[in-house]
Amino acid sequence: MKRSLPTRRYASAQLVQIAIIAFISLGSIGIVGVGFVFRQAFNSNNQVRTIQDPSRYQEIRHKLWLNQNQVRHFPNHIPPNSSEVRLAYSRGLLQGQKNNFFQLRLKLPEQQVKELHNQYKAIAKHRYIGGNTNDHANLPNGVPTTFFYTSNSQEDSFPNSYEILVLGANDRSASNFKWNHGDSYGVAIDLSASQIVYWAEEW
Repeated sequence: MKRSLPTRRYASAQLVQIAIIAFISLGSIGIVGVGFVFRQAFNSNNQVRTIQDPSRYQEIRHKLWLNQNQVRHFPNHIPPNSSEVRLAYSRGLLQGQKNNFFQLRLKLPEQQVKELHNQYKAIAKHRYIGGNTNDHANLPNGVPTTFFYTSNSQEDSFPNSYEILVLGANDRSASNFKWNHGDSYGVAIDLSASQIVYWAEEW
């Protein structure tokens, strides 16, 4: 009996060690798991989500886009005689600052597009042929505009068939770094394709 006592003590000590190791392992797995869940939640909250469903146009136009001055040139609703409707809307953060855009592309009857072109050209503050916001902002006295979010391809620049008419552009930078923050809005019109793109940007 006296000889079996150390063996029992040794076996008990081993069981305690195994239990401690198992407990530590489970705790580590739990911490890693919780960290993964939080990281995934954090990443998903910071991803820029783009809404492309045209049925949500009125909700975005009248409720979700907060500065109604920037979208007052947008139609109140999608015209019933339009076709090839494309929408892109996003409110998000990019490197700690706003990265908001709203764009609606429509194909309309030729005469209607011509009338809209004349209307907006008469009040445009800046005018560009093709390109994207980077191209336009880097021109002498240029201003930021938009990317072609509603393109049928991955191309982010407007082809040269489009005339980009800037109706408003506001530099809201607090530093000497021009256009670090601001907004711009307007239309891009392709007369040859009878298409108009309404756009607004905040950054």
